[in-house]
Amino acid sequence: MKTASIRGGPRHWFRWRTLKELGQLLATSEPEPGEQAERIWHIERNIGLAVKGVLIALLFYYLFFSNWVDVVTRADEATSTQLVALQTTQQVVLETVQRFFLIYAVFNIGAAFLLVGMEQFPFVLVRWVVFAINLLDTVLLASLTLVTGGFDSILFWVFLGLIVRNTASIPVAAPQIVLNLLACFFYLFAGVLDLAVLEMEVIKPEGETLEPATEPLVLRLTLLLLMTACCYGLQVLFDRERRLRQEAREFSLRQEQLQATGRLAAEIAHQLKNPLGIINNAAFTLQRSVKEGKGTITQQIRIIREEVERSDRIITELMGYAKLVEGKVERLSVTEELDRAISQVFPAVAPYEIEIRREYAPALPFLMMQRSHLNEVFVNLLQNAREAMNGKGHLTVGAAFGEDYSVLVTISDSGPGIAPDQIDKIFEPYYTTKEKGTGLGLAIVKHNTEIYGGAVRVESELGKGTRFVLHLPARTVMKLIK
Repeated sequence: MKTASIRGGPRHWFRWRTLKELGQLLATSEPEPGEQAERIWHIERNIGLAVKGVLIALLFYYLFFSNWVDVVTRADEATSTQLVALQTTQQVVLETVQRFFLIYAVFNIGAAFLLVGMEQFPFVLVRWVVFAINLLDTVLLASLTLVTGGFDSILFWVFLGLIVRNTASIPVAAPQIVLNLLACFFYLFAGVLDLAVLEMEVIKPEGETLEPATEPLVLRLTLLLLMTACCYGLQVLFDRERRLRQEAREFSLRQEQLQATGRLAAEIAHQLKNPLGIINNAAFTLQRSVKEGKGTITQQIRIIREEVERSDRIITELMGYAKLVEGKVERLSVTEELDRAISQVFPAVAPYEIEIRREYAPALPFLMMQRSHLNEVFVNLLQNAREAMNGKGHLTVGAAFGEDYSVLVTISDSGPGIAPDQIDKIFEPYYTTKEKGTGLGLAIVKHNTEIYGGAVRVESELGKGTRFVLHLPARTVMKLIK
């Protein structure tokens, strides 16, 4: 197995590992659409629409019918001509803000209709509209900051509240962080633009420039960035608590399901195993007592014994379910179990010329399964891939988010592929194309996956390799029986 060399020595490796662990620590899983929709319903629809309506009405009055936005100059030595020029420039800025406010109001009216009837629209559309609303709120706040004093504007404190609101209504990490960082950027941009307007219109002594007080500005930007980081950190903590509650509930449910299945299997096996043994012994005794020449009786007895043996095999398989009672459901990391299985099938000292590529998504949900069951699934699939490639080729192992709070595991090899007429048979017990194969490996994969509500499928084409896809639910789906 080929391994990539580590450059930079142990110190570089330690730094990389530390950063990787920190990234995993701060990673969050995306809440389900239902939970996101509930947040949008309460924050943006029930609260946000009423507050937004009042604010739009007030801003419309103050921007168009009052002197709330006064022209303020910080140039003490400006002449009357310079002051007129400054007022003209700031009036242009104010008119631009007024035009943008009208566009903002129209967009929010349309968004309000969508939020009121959000159940009738695709959730993806609703989520993007909420992102656009929050972004426009940030731009509008920055424009108001520009015409109310720039870095000296009291509206700075509203930016802090906007960051909190963005975090509450958008729980997905990437768009939330982007919005909050944009809020910091737009505040800085509004302040710099305000200084640029004054710089252009006011004549100052040679070598003198208009600059903001450095200490308050750095303090405010630091406060905005800290608020962004704290809000994300709180989301990480809440997300972790939410996942722990879900995992505890899932753990209990899975354990009860497996124990119930195991008890039922054990009871059925116990009730049928003994009568079949008695029938088998009786048939054997009868066969010995029959004299030669009575072929018909002998044939019937042979049929009885064959059927008993076949039934015994079925019950033996059923006894496998009874072992579920003995096992223990654990909280398993998919990526750790994949790495463990890879190290088992491809030990470092083995002379396999196989390049293994791992493609793991961050913050995958944990699985509530018995470790031995999941290990059997991964080991069997990896062994099949190794044997198909004859110990030489390319193997890709992936783990990503699936639908309905599940994990999709893919194992792709560069082997010869599977013939189309064999694909439908490979999961059948005792079916094999190998000379020394038992035909049970993929049957075990299918069995161990399905007892947890999962599914497995295969995609293959001759000459282009094979790809197995496992759908492993991280949460049990309760089905009501009517």
